[in-house]
Amino acid sequence: MAVTFREKLRSDRFIITTEITPPKGVKTSSFLSDAEQLKQHVDAFNVTDNQRAVMRMSPLAVGKLLKDAGHEIILQITCRDRNRLALQSDLLGAWALGIQNICVMTGDHTTKGDHPGAKPVFDLDSVQLLEVVRKLKEGHDLSGNSLEQTPDFVVGAVSNTDPTQTMQHIKLRKKVSMGLDFIQTQAVYDAEEFACFLEKISDIDVPIIAGVIPLRSAKMARFMNTSIPGIRIPDEIISRMESAEEPVQEGMKIAVQLIRELKNMCRGIHLMPIGQHTDSKEILKMSGSTPGRQYNEQ
Repeated sequence: MAVTFREKLRSDRFIITTEITPPKGVKTSSFLSDAEQLKQHVDAFNVTDNQRAVMRMSPLAVGKLLKDAGHEIILQITCRDRNRLALQSDLLGAWALGIQNICVMTGDHTTKGDHPGAKPVFDLDSVQLLEVVRKLKEGHDLSGNSLEQTPDFVVGAVSNTDPTQTMQHIKLRKKVSMGLDFIQTQAVYDAEEFACFLEKISDIDVPIIAGVIPLRSAKMARFMNTSIPGIRIPDEIISRMESAEEPVQEGMKIAVQLIRELKNMCRGIHLMPIGQHTDSKEILKMSGSTPGRQYNEQ
């Protein structure tokens, strides 16, 4: 029997996760094929939830299709599009469909996406949604009503890694207090800064999986620096991207270098290829990263 993501987190195994972006349309063959090619290289697939506020197929549907194809799924749940009723319904529905791993996040504002006139909900924030999950696991909904059987989710959350953002560290501790099983970070581009972040939160005893986003251009790097809170890309990396004859290949090389630096500092790597799923396999092979090795194994 295959080892579950829950069991891997409880062991000393090195964890590798990556993202699957749902299609903008109803074509399912592409992401199912991509997942099959990556299956031997990762422990679980995060299924994104209208990432960057761009409308795509329901992550619940994509997660079910991937689950039926034999893949381990981490369903991302954001607060942007649903009130507390819909969030609880989707969580219960996910469990009923066999999806046991979730990652809770606030979600990008609709003004950043392809439907800027859409009304954002944000009835709850990520900490409050984690409280909802905890209550569901305890056998009742947010209003205190009893449930007929209870879900037992493996629960994750996200964090940025800026060591200077004390308020974010306080927020992360609030998330941990709700019963986290793992933390996936935003993209890391400076290993020394990441080490400082780990030192700041050294009291947190939850597996931390470091995020890596392969850059595709200098323009992308500058956009992330100015538009995504908590991500800081050093000038040295931007200069490398600007001078590269093949920026996509250079971005992959930078990702490989970062993974090699980070993989002995934390419990795992979360590779976020922003829809370029086939890049993940090549980056993981180049970095020598394989799921299942012991944490801190050289």
